[in-house]
Amino acid sequence: MTTFSDRARQDTTALRDRILELPFNRELAAGRLSRQRFQFYMIQDALYLEQYSRALAIASAKAPDTRAMEQFARSAQGALIVERALHEGFFEKFGIAPVEAAQFAPSPTCYGYTNFLLTVAHQASYEELVAAVLPCFWIYWDVGNHIAADTVPDNPYRAWIDTYSDPSFGQSVNAVIAIANEAAERSTEARRVAMLNAFKRSAQYEWMFWDSAYREEKWPVSA
Repeated sequence: MTTFSDRARQDTTALRDRILELPFNRELAAGRLSRQRFQFYMIQDALYLEQYSRALAIASAKAPDTRAMEQFARSAQGALIVERALHEGFFEKFGIAPVEAAQFAPSPTCYGYTNFLLTVAHQASYEELVAAVLPCFWIYWDVGNHIAADTVPDNPYRAWIDTYSDPSFGQSVNAVIAIANEAAERSTEARRVAMLNAFKRSAQYEWMFWDSAYREEKWPVSA
């Protein structure tokens, strides 16, 4: 039987390959990504994770069983605590003051991605929400492992690479994939289609997020 994750993987294979080949990820693996681009990424990622954790918390509240509730609750906490420590370490290493970071606004892509997730969280079904939050787990695991296998010694971004290629992160990824498969199996065909559409949209935003960081994306007009 073809699972939801099988179909999601199949339908986004080309896009996921393109994510691995983005200049941001290739240069990060080579250890030659500019400090300025990585600083931009880390600040935007911190802004993203604050809202992503809210979507995960809502997924926990909507979950139909305690196992899924616990998984999403832990993930929401991890987005705020574990990865915040990673960001703060890089902020210190690259000379980014917390006050300075707090003054940044979300880029157009960051703003669009987080608002998409929160809209799904508040207005769509639990199943669609699970599908929408899954790419951030799964694609980061793919990217982390791809870069870890291809990186250079003494890469200045080693802590980032280690975070997303760590087996403990992989366990969380597999747990959410299993939850998504179970949710799809219990659901209707129409809702499975909606799940796949939500997954694809988030996967597109993942590509856009790394691309926007490399371009240090700005709003085209000021308010």
